[in-house]
Amino acid sequence: MSRWDTPERLALRQLARDLTATEIAPHVADWEREGELPRSLHKAFAAAGLLGVGFPEEVGGSGGDSVDAAIVTEQILLGGGSGGVVASLFTHGIAVPHIAHAGSPALVDRYVRPTLAGDLIGALGVTEPGGGSDVAGITTRAVRDGDHWVVNGAKTYITSGIRADFVTTAVRTGGAGYGGISLLVLDKGLPGFTVSAPLDKMGWRASDTAELSFSDVRVPADRLVGREGDGFLLIMRQFQTERLALATQAWAMAQRCLDLSLQWVKDRETFGRPLASRQVVRHKLAEMARQVWVAKTTTRAAYDAWLDTGDAVTEVSMAKNTACAVCDHVVDEAVQLFGGLGYMRESEVERHYRDSRILRIGGGTDEIMNEVIAKRIGV
Repeated sequence: MSRWDTPERLALRQLARDLTATEIAPHVADWEREGELPRSLHKAFAAAGLLGVGFPEEVGGSGGDSVDAAIVTEQILLGGGSGGVVASLFTHGIAVPHIAHAGSPALVDRYVRPTLAGDLIGALGVTEPGGGSDVAGITTRAVRDGDHWVVNGAKTYITSGIRADFVTTAVRTGGAGYGGISLLVLDKGLPGFTVSAPLDKMGWRASDTAELSFSDVRVPADRLVGREGDGFLLIMRQFQTERLALATQAWAMAQRCLDLSLQWVKDRETFGRPLASRQVVRHKLAEMARQVWVAKTTTRAAYDAWLDTGDAVTEVSMAKNTACAVCDHVVDEAVQLFGGLGYMRESEVERHYRDSRILRIGGGTDEIMNEVIAKRIGV
């Protein structure tokens, strides 16, 4: 028995599968058109104990670790959910860990507990219009003024930026470089805090995304997460779990497309024979299955290394790039197997084709991951 197949985790897997079947799968198409999730979905997952999976009970979570969170993500995608649903429903996975880890008890009570209860929605504000992957180069500035910080700047591509009640925001409180960055929690509705119209994306259509701008936004000084200047380290600390989560999405999405394709080629007939009877199709599916197995095995090995050693940066970076490359290949092959139907919006594989592309960008691009790997292996 591995850590992935304990009795408790088998029960968790079944619970997530059942909730996905009733609360997500029947509604995904509507949410894709509407561009956002209903808040009621957060409450439903919180009531089932799934929203706070992976967070300690002492901050309002359900306990468990990153493996438990990964199991929930897997089941949502394997059960017919979408990458956008996962990104939006679990935005708190990148919005509140810093507060749970380094925030004051008051910040935990104000933001973490109600978020994990489904009463609030949080977002993480790091990426800037001119910054991209350069976290250490952010320019949004916060200047201390008595009992407040005054914030000026902008953030972009912010997941759940439309619906979020608060944003854990990276700001520059000191000099240049990573040592001058801090984290502040900004409440939606503060004077000078402006949210754009929803950004129109290729994929993750069920997840709302926005640009945020700050013009002399006054933020109470007690909204500082941890110590001044600790922001970069807090962000980097969470990047590994975010990258593992994206690798999980990638392999699970690939597995879902493989499952859909296997059923399709058995049902679809051409020239009087099922597609599955043709060698070229069988070999294509065999290769898809091989790659999915590689992605799943690599991703789970990276989780194991991370939990066993606490220092698995190389393994995590390799797992993310491997799983995302597999996902791109498998979803493309799935569309090819489905033919004209695979190109239609009514087809689930079409949605996964669009959703998969962001996985090689979010949480650290392929190129950033390769640079990390290169440094770790000594070149």
